[in-house]
Amino acid sequence: MHDHYEYKDQSGLERVIGYEFKNKTLLENALTHSSYCNEKRGAEGAPSSNERLEFLGDSVLSIVVSDHIYKNYSSFDEGDLTKVRAAVVCEKTLAEFARDIDLGSYIKLGHGEIVTNGRSRPSILSDAFEAVIAAIYLDGGIKNAEQFILPKIKNAIRKTMKKGNEDYKSRLQQIAQETPEELLEYVLVDEKGPPHDRVFTMEARLNSNVLGTGVGHSKREAEQMAAKEALKLFPVDENA
Repeated sequence: MHDHYEYKDQSGLERVIGYEFKNKTLLENALTHSSYCNEKRGAEGAPSSNERLEFLGDSVLSIVVSDHIYKNYSSFDEGDLTKVRAAVVCEKTLAEFARDIDLGSYIKLGHGEIVTNGRSRPSILSDAFEAVIAAIYLDGGIKNAEQFILPKIKNAIRKTMKKGNEDYKSRLQQIAQETPEELLEYVLVDEKGPPHDRVFTMEARLNSNVLGTGVGHSKREAEQMAAKEALKLFPVDENA
């Protein structure tokens, strides 16, 4: 492409995401930023911006993430589920997803946005990513949208679990270390399920006394939940 707008052909994005649209206009719409529409306003065949698709994609993403964590993290309460979902669907995470598929190169932007590095701006990338989700959903249904979203969010959820795990365990460790002779350990007490979907049960023990039990799809996650349960036994300063 040789004009000053310079964006990649959307067929390349279809290959990258592994989904071929029946209605190509939906994808074109998802990749069209409002700044491009404003500059093309009044021209014949002027496109619509991706703002309406972004609105729908936000909801599709939310239900797919919510459904996944609800079904796969049965030990999490409503507060935990909300925190995990918020971390996964935030602008920063969605922009990372968008960069992974080079989404910025396919977005139609106005010249002003191009010269101010709009292709790499997190807000533009995350909005376009949500619009692409909506386009897939409208073109191919919720199952195709899930197939696009789930591989990405599973890794993001694991990263969130790791951060949470380090937090709960470190707080419990700090309490245990206040008395040098105390021995804090995590013990695997149960493991079940098929190889691709194992469920682990861990106990947090202090001098062989069980303080908390946790269940998760990895030992790390189960330890996190055991530590969280154990922390309920101690008065914790939330501002610490």
